[in-house]
Amino acid sequence: MSMRLKLFVPTEILIDDPAGKVIAKAANGWFALLPRHIDFVAALVPSVLIYTDGEGRERFVGIDEGILLKHGTDVLVSTRQAVRGDDLGSLRDLVRHEIMALDDHERAARTALAHLEAGVIRRFIELQGHV
Repeated sequence: MSMRLKLFVPTEILIDDPAGKVIAKAANGWFALLPRHIDFVAALVPSVLIYTDGEGRERFVGIDEGILLKHGTDVLVSTRQAVRGDDLGSLRDLVRHEIMALDDHERAARTALAHLEAGVIRRFIELQGHV
């Protein structure tokens, strides 16, 4: 008997695989799920989710905060961001690369927002001068 692991990110289903075991981390620590465990819900913290695939190999996924729901043999994980890796070393490098890209994107968005806010304030000041 195995479980079905589905990992959702906002744009896609990143993982839809059979899983013999799922290991994840919540705020109060690590836990493992096996097929016969009771139904379960947990808020996940940024960490590495580990699962054994249908062939018994360990798979690694770097995840952001999220929610895990085990219902019957289904394990559903929803997170804003996740990165798959073949091993922990390559996963670490992928996560660093993704985080740096996200930081660059967030910096650009914050700069654009600051320019927009400055433009709105200038326009209000101009309008007050005409009243």
